[in-house]
Amino acid sequence: MSDHSELGHIRPWRHIERRKSRQIMVGSVPVGGDAPISVQSMTNTPTTDAAATLEQIRQLEEAGADIVRVSCPDVESTAAFKTIAREARVPLVADIHFHYKRGIEAAQAGAACLRINPGNIGSMDRVKEVVQAARDYGCSMRIGVNAGSLEKELLEKYGEPCPDAMVESALNHARILQDLDFHEFKISVKASDPFLTVAAYQQLAEAIDCPLHLGVTEAGPLRTGTIKSAIGMGNMLWAGIGDTIRVSLAADPVEEIKVGFDILKSLGLRHRGVNIIACPSCARQGFNVIETVAILEEKLAHVSTAMSLSIIGCVVNGPGEALYTDVGFTGGGAGSGMLYLNGKIAHKQANDGMIDEIVAQVEAKAAELDAARKAAE
Repeated sequence: MSDHSELGHIRPWRHIERRKSRQIMVGSVPVGGDAPISVQSMTNTPTTDAAATLEQIRQLEEAGADIVRVSCPDVESTAAFKTIAREARVPLVADIHFHYKRGIEAAQAGAACLRINPGNIGSMDRVKEVVQAARDYGCSMRIGVNAGSLEKELLEKYGEPCPDAMVESALNHARILQDLDFHEFKISVKASDPFLTVAAYQQLAEAIDCPLHLGVTEAGPLRTGTIKSAIGMGNMLWAGIGDTIRVSLAADPVEEIKVGFDILKSLGLRHRGVNIIACPSCARQGFNVIETVAILEEKLAHVSTAMSLSIIGCVVNGPGEALYTDVGFTGGGAGSGMLYLNGKIAHKQANDGMIDEIVAQVEAKAAELDAARKAAE
């Protein structure tokens, strides 16, 4: 029930043809080409506090982060970064602004990628030093263009941040690396305005073949930032643009990973964890749907296996939804409902005890799916 690929011939409207980009490596994670779209976040602890930063990285790893970015604003931070990079289980991107020596230090300290704008770190000799360090230590790079920090000359040329200005900035930075025969880079062109973001990425996608890192920057607090990110990044991903993503929320970084995976799951581009299909509830409900779903979401957060669960309050849509999910529960009445497994009726289930039963069935199905995938490897 989790894999509907055999029905692709009758679901052409679900097909997303991804933009063809060349592939680079961020540590052990392939980015671009036919690699899965990776999900990133960024630590917000002081990098100089290696223990606190590592603890946050652990939380992000548990949530499923593929790559984590860590800011390296000073020499004390790059010194701590060495300890952090040694202990982290996922590749780390060192966030570098302006000072070229921080880029060299971060590469030496174990960064998998340097987030840097070559045109902002001084003379060509300094750029060459950073590029050589990246080569020596196996780092890729991300050129990160932001509408809020465009070069003065581009703002004077265009009058305000606009797609043309952002793309010109990105290509200018890319040309510096290309002229140095360094091609292990990806690019982002982020803005807090989803319209500007999408237009810039669409233009950039036509202009260069490197991988693109997507994001609507400074999207805002959890709820509104999630909506803004889903609209902006969802638009681009649906069009096949994007090789790695970061949801920028004024919230716990773990929430960024959750939202990122939810966006990808909604588009069928990446699957992790339990996809809960639930009705909004109404007067027909045979149990408290909203409360039940909230509890299940928390109790099933540890399940990383891609699978589906339907929780429907009544028999109007419940049986139909259960046909296409791994586990389903449909409210009936008189204090009980029906449990479905693999689209078929399993047994009647009292509302009392339904949560424990659903959790047990989901865990059992996850173990079954994991075993089947392992056997197929």
